[in-house]
Amino acid sequence: MESEGRPVPDGAGGRARPLRGLRVVELSSYVATPLCGMTLAQLGADVIRVEPVGGTVDRTRWPLAESGTSLYWSGLNKGKRAIEVDLAREEGRRLVADLAVRAGIVVSNADRFSELTYEALRARRPDMIHVLLTGRRDGGAAVDYTVQAATGFPLLTGPPDIAQPVNSVVPAWDLAAGLYLAAGLLAAERHRLLTGEGQQIRLALEDVALATAGSLGYLAEAQLGGTPRQRDGNQVYGTFGRDFATADGGRLMVVALTPRHWRDLLAATGLTDVVAALAAALGADFTEESQRHRHRKVLGELLAGWFEAHTLAEAEAALRDTRVLWSAYRSFADLARLLPQNPLMARLHQPGVGEHWAPGSPLVMDGEQAPAAAAPLVGQHTDEVLRDELDLSAPELAKLREDGIIRSGE
Repeated sequence: MESEGRPVPDGAGGRARPLRGLRVVELSSYVATPLCGMTLAQLGADVIRVEPVGGTVDRTRWPLAESGTSLYWSGLNKGKRAIEVDLAREEGRRLVADLAVRAGIVVSNADRFSELTYEALRARRPDMIHVLLTGRRDGGAAVDYTVQAATGFPLLTGPPDIAQPVNSVVPAWDLAAGLYLAAGLLAAERHRLLTGEGQQIRLALEDVALATAGSLGYLAEAQLGGTPRQRDGNQVYGTFGRDFATADGGRLMVVALTPRHWRDLLAATGLTDVVAALAAALGADFTEESQRHRHRKVLGELLAGWFEAHTLAEAEAALRDTRVLWSAYRSFADLARLLPQNPLMARLHQPGVGEHWAPGSPLVMDGEQAPAAAAPLVGQHTDEVLRDELDLSAPELAKLREDGIIRSGE
C-alpha cells in the first residue's frame, strides 16, 4: 500500500474516513495543534495548513533527513494541504480570514492577528468553530517541557538514587492536548449540526497536565497527606511491575496486575512454592496487588535471580504463552527492522525524505485503516486552495504572487 503527495481521495476507504467533507483551516506549529489537524486529516477531513512565507519555524526541527527536511515536521503533518501566505501583511491575513470563513472551522495555537480571532471571524460567520490552544489558562506561554516542570511528574521520574528532576522525552501533554483539541472540535461540530451554533474551544496545555494528575489520583493523594510519593525507578506504583536483566544482557519489563498474572509469572519462573513459603513467613497475601507492591523488593530479588540465570530468548519463551504482561526493551533501530510486518505501516514517499515506512491512522474503523499520506511542501497547494475555495482567477493569483502576498511551492 503506497500513498504520496496528496491525501487519499474521498472515495477511498470510506469507513476509515468518516470526516470527509469537513474542512479545517490550521494555523499552528510544533506538536499539539499539528497533531490535532493530522488526526482529523487521517479521518478524512480536508485540513488546510496556513504557513508564513518560507514556512513555519518548526519545519527545521530535528530529527532531520540528509536533505535537511524535518522528519519531525513531516511526521506530524501527514495528509494535509499547505498554503504559503505573508501573514505580516493585511492583505495576507484578509485572504486567510476569507478562507477560514469559507471553511467554518479554525485550529490555532496563536491569537495574535486581530482578523483571525474568534470574535472577528464570528462577526462574519456566526456558526464559526474556533479551537485555540494556549500554554496556560490565563493565556501565558508554556511548552510541554515547562509544563512537566510545573506539575510534579519529573520529581517522580527516574532512578531513586538521583536528586535532579527527570523530564520525559515523550511530550505527553502535547500529545494529550492534540487529541483533546480534536475531540473538542468534533464535539463543537456536533453541537453546530444539532443547533446551528458555533463556539470557541480553548484548551490550556498546563490544564491538560493538571487534569491528568487529578484523574490519576496524584493531586488528591498530595492533598490528603500521608507519605509523599518517591521515585522508584521502573517499579510500577501500587502493583507488581519492574524491569529485569537477563544472563545475556537483555532486559524485559514485566507487569503482574491481577492474581492470574501473578500465578502465571510464578509458574513460568518455577517460584510458586518458594513465594508461597515467603507469603506464609511474612503473613502476606500476594493475590492482593497492594501486598505485592508492599513486598516488591524481596519479590523482585527472587524473580531477578531467575531472569539473571536465563537468556532473553529463554525468558521470552517462558512468558510467551502466559497471561503475564511483558515486553523486551527495544531501541528505535530494533523497532525499525520490524516495521514491514506491522499492519499500521505502509511505504510512503515523502519529498525531501524518500521512501520509508510510515504509520497511518491507528484507528481501525469497521476493519479499515486510513493509510499514511505525505506531508505537504511549503505552499504546495496555495494556488489550488485559493482557486477552488475562494474562486480566485489565474490573473488574481498571479498578482498576489507578484505582490509577495502568496507563494506557490518551494
